[in-house]
Amino acid sequence: MAAMRAGHPITVSHLSKHFPPPAGRVLEDISFTLADGEIVALLGPSGCGKSTLLNIIAGLQPASGGDVAVDHAALGYVFQEDRLLPWRTALRNVTFSLEAGSTRRAERNARARAALDLMSLGDFASAYPHQLSGGMRARVALARSLVLDPVVLLMDEPFGRLDAQTRAQMHTELLRLHRLRGMSIIFVTHDVDEAVVLADRVIVLAPRPGRIRAIMPIDAGRPRDTSTSAATHVQALKAMIHEG
Repeated sequence: MAAMRAGHPITVSHLSKHFPPPAGRVLEDISFTLADGEIVALLGPSGCGKSTLLNIIAGLQPASGGDVAVDHAALGYVFQEDRLLPWRTALRNVTFSLEAGSTRRAERNARARAALDLMSLGDFASAYPHQLSGGMRARVALARSLVLDPVVLLMDEPFGRLDAQTRAQMHTELLRLHRLRGMSIIFVTHDVDEAVVLADRVIVLAPRPGRIRAIMPIDAGRPRDTSTSAATHVQALKAMIHEG
């Protein structure tokens, strides 16, 4: 990993990823930067390497070629599944992110309670995952990353399992947190509407081997309604994806 560039918490340069057969080439020559406070959506069909790219940025997998410059000390990751530990309360699921360090228990609890309060879950600190709705579980998972006070938040289709109404609520919640915290976000999705609602820029990946087909700025103001103000972006992105 190279040193982080000022103003660009993440810089990806000519990144490639090859697995042994039969998987073979997954990513080819991926290059982009993430600016301070920017939301970038990685959009593309299933199997194009979006999650693999996010895992390489997070340091969870090695690249086969190229380079990633990123500050891992200030990075949070929200996975596709909420991955809450069923035997832990909401509070203790959030404190889990802090337990590998030297933070004292009282401070861990205080920071976790603040993160849950930020997600409007303060009254559910003692609840176990099976007692929470899908949307509440998603917010606990988000709080577990926010408690680390990340400069960059990596999100791998974290709302894909939610119903449409709850998903829309989580979009609003994420944008509220972005305004409050100002962190940079890379958000993986295969949903065009979701990408347009959330992102400042959308990076469209081609089918495997994943490569950048286009980078589209979303210049519609927020809040966005994809049926009106952002409709042109939606149609353009759908056309890119269906080009094959």
